[in-house]
Amino acid sequence: MILLTAALTLVSCAKPADPNTLVMIIESSPANLDPRVGTDAQSERIYKLIFDALLVRDEHFNLRPGLAESWEIPDPLTYVFHLRHGVRFHDGRPLTARDVKWSFDSVLNGTVITPKASTYRTVDRIDAPDDYTVVFHLKEPFATLLWNVSDGAIGIVPDGSARGFNVRPIGSGPFRFVRLDQDREVVLERNPDYWGDKPKIGRVQFLVVPDTTTRALELRKGSADIALTSLTADMIETLKREGGVVIQQTPGTVYSYLAMNLRDPILKDVRVRQALACAMDRGPMIHFLWRDQVRAASSILPPQHWAYTADVPTYKHDPARARLLLDQAGYRPGPDGIRFHLTLKTSTEESTRLFAAVLQQQLREAGIALDIRTFEFATFYADVQKGAFQLFSLRWVGGNEDPDIFEHVFYSTSTPPKRANRGYYSNHLVDVLIDAGRRELDHSKRRQIYTEVQRIVAEDLPYINLWYYDNVVVHSRRLRDVSVSPSGNYDFLRTAEFVR
Repeated sequence: MILLTAALTLVSCAKPADPNTLVMIIESSPANLDPRVGTDAQSERIYKLIFDALLVRDEHFNLRPGLAESWEIPDPLTYVFHLRHGVRFHDGRPLTARDVKWSFDSVLNGTVITPKASTYRTVDRIDAPDDYTVVFHLKEPFATLLWNVSDGAIGIVPDGSARGFNVRPIGSGPFRFVRLDQDREVVLERNPDYWGDKPKIGRVQFLVVPDTTTRALELRKGSADIALTSLTADMIETLKREGGVVIQQTPGTVYSYLAMNLRDPILKDVRVRQALACAMDRGPMIHFLWRDQVRAASSILPPQHWAYTADVPTYKHDPARARLLLDQAGYRPGPDGIRFHLTLKTSTEESTRLFAAVLQQQLREAGIALDIRTFEFATFYADVQKGAFQLFSLRWVGGNEDPDIFEHVFYSTSTPPKRANRGYYSNHLVDVLIDAGRRELDHSKRRQIYTEVQRIVAEDLPYINLWYYDNVVVHSRRLRDVSVSPSGNYDFLRTAEFVR
């Protein structure tokens, strides 16, 4: 990081062009600000500020009232939501049950083409018997429906909003849309008529800066106010030494994992998968590669989650046990000490390549030769989707905040292209438990079900858990009250304010 340090010392202090505008650096433009359509991280984080949802999630991912003041479930196929009175869209129109019904009907009937349509496949119909009551009728019990009508999953749009709505989106949230200049900026302004607590910041400019070093320089010279988890670990350390900005680090939910192809002749043996876990030493990676800005993971669910459990089989660094497991699996070392070769496919991202290089060294101690194949991301991801891999590493961003992630990635029939069981994991008991968890409405019983799922998956190891990424916020000293949720979304813009 010598070059970055030198660059930082060459820039002079500057200020944002408008002292009343908060400038936030983001890595890329949102793909679609229609909350029925956008699925990328920037779209979801920004449209949450523009739109309200029926429910909101707290810090433990329990559901709380949003646009719906209350709700009831008279039977497993019927969900009744009672809306707040007095909520208006940014153009002044009142928000009613008719708008809620349209927001979901337009997804279900194809008025908007969206990958989210499959999320609501269990919905039979939606009724709006009066302006403040919405009734969802399901085809089958689906306890995850409540999560799928909460913030981040979808937002409520005005009745009649069709394709092209994302060009000038109109919501009811704390900020209203001003403009979007693709690959340059998104600008929002405070909604003075918001029904909830009004933001203290008058205007927010999301400045698109794809280059990591440039992001650090913009923060250092004061032409940007804040960036969230978008700098390298080494850059964070450099900025800490500089001392000109505030750096906050809190536990996050983004989860990194090593996935294995269970159709592979070698990796289909659970003893081999367990040996890989024992041969891996995450401690040095966490400390030296990530500068202690990640935390060891033991489940796909984050520790803050109501369904998370740490009471699962774990695999400490133990090369001797790894060698014993491989011996038991019938893989004895050859004259060169190598038992077999495995191939890890990665993207060109620097942190991924460094992880692969360290893992290669660690597995060699157990007699496993790891071959690394690096590809541009689109090619790499296409191979992952096709199942053309032995090993790969990726992250879950947001998707792991609801236990229905288990159906998406570990259910035996959730294989690509339908869903994300890319390693073709199959365990009948896990399928039975996932089905039960999706039907069960009792919160404590659901937790027991998902505790058992986590225990079995930790033993079968379709994934080797790596780490959760901390949320690392870098902001100027003219900001205060920057409190980031575990999800790492942009809700802190509701409470942040300038130091006057």
